[in-house]
Amino acid sequence: MRSPRLAWAWPPIGLAALTVAMIAGAAAGAASITPVDIAGELASRLPFGVESPLSERQLAVLVELRLPRVVLGAMVGGLLAIAGAAYQGVFRNPLADPYLLGAAGGAGLGATLVIAYGNDLFDGPRALVPVAAFAGALIGVITAYALGASAGHGGTASLVLAGVAVSSFLSAVQTLVQMTESDELRRIYSWVLGGLGRGGWSDVRMILPYAVVSVAVLLACGYLLDLLALGDEKATSLGLNATVVRLIVISAASLGTAAAVSVSGLIGFVGIVVPHIVRRLVGTGYRLILPMSLLAGGAFLVLVDIVARTLISPAELPLGVVTAFLGAPFFVFILRTTRNQSM
Repeated sequence: MRSPRLAWAWPPIGLAALTVAMIAGAAAGAASITPVDIAGELASRLPFGVESPLSERQLAVLVELRLPRVVLGAMVGGLLAIAGAAYQGVFRNPLADPYLLGAAGGAGLGATLVIAYGNDLFDGPRALVPVAAFAGALIGVITAYALGASAGHGGTASLVLAGVAVSSFLSAVQTLVQMTESDELRRIYSWVLGGLGRGGWSDVRMILPYAVVSVAVLLACGYLLDLLALGDEKATSLGLNATVVRLIVISAASLGTAAAVSVSGLIGFVGIVVPHIVRRLVGTGYRLILPMSLLAGGAFLVLVDIVARTLISPAELPLGVVTAFLGAPFFVFILRTTRNQSM
């Protein structure tokens, strides 16, 4: 158990970590812009501030290229992490994750359909990408959960296997769409690998409303997830409608996943790595796990993005490849730990 006083000291720590990560992300790149320069630029915008240390070129690079990428990375990482924590809480399953449950795969398919066919059907298909991604994410996670439940009392194994099956099927459909729309193949394939290089302030504005709704609902449900952790019978005896809570949490988590996937592509393992690390630090209460996952997820993906764009510079690694290298071994560790605890 964690001391309540110590526990609620974690959010400021998480906010500080996110701030440091974002400053590091804004400073990383070919153009020489140091954290001190960034601090000086911020100070110059205050009343009676000092003169900006940046040239016009450096300022343009910072404001138009690096800052939107960093902000988008923090939003995407935070959304994937808090969605993963919410899925783990609502299913009471430590392996639940947007990527493994079919939510990311469904969101990817929905977004791919709009990218591939939207120009023929709509005047402004880009704004419909989050909506289509949300519909796909919701279909994916509900299908995976239904298949896992119909398999009997397999628990963790059944849900994971169902999620893998649904994700594989959705990936196959997505591949079929890519092959039939060869003119958009390069654009779709680049998007599927995951990355933030194409992101700008327009992407931030596009997903901001969805992100705000998703995060607000999930944070408000922290106490309800703590009650669900006691079991459905106990939660019901306390006046909680478990079915309604699950529907609300799944919908909000799927909305956040869809918003993230619609601008970043498929980035796996963030939703399973970050919540598990957070849980080991702050304890098992979702009123604290959810906000800390939001902050830690944002910091994590911003730092991973620095690795992705500097490791083989001037080329850039797909962000989904880097998170897979980091997340796959961690997933194996979690799987072995869960199996040992269940024996």
